[in-house]
Amino acid sequence: MSRSAWSLHAYQLIEPDEQLDLFACREVRLHLVARQFELGGGADRTLCGGLLPAHPRWQNMEQARLRDQRLCPACYATLQAQRHGASPVWPGA
Repeated sequence: MSRSAWSLHAYQLIEPDEQLDLFACREVRLHLVARQFELGGGADRTLCGGLLPAHPRWQNMEQARLRDQRLCPACYATLQAQRHGASPVWPGA
């Protein structure tokens, strides 16, 4: 059985901790990150273009997490666009 080109396995989730990073999102949001970094892409950025925290708490991405109210709306929109074939685009890349 072949695996589809798009899969939630290609992404990881970053959970915020009690101290928000100075360079990342200042809201308590869950952000998505591509599991496989691409050359020339935003390897240090979330799907919404935000910088990764200094010490991210990685979580595997699961379907149920897409319904979490803390999920960043911009990360979710980018995930949906990539699901339908859009290439990853990060601000300043």
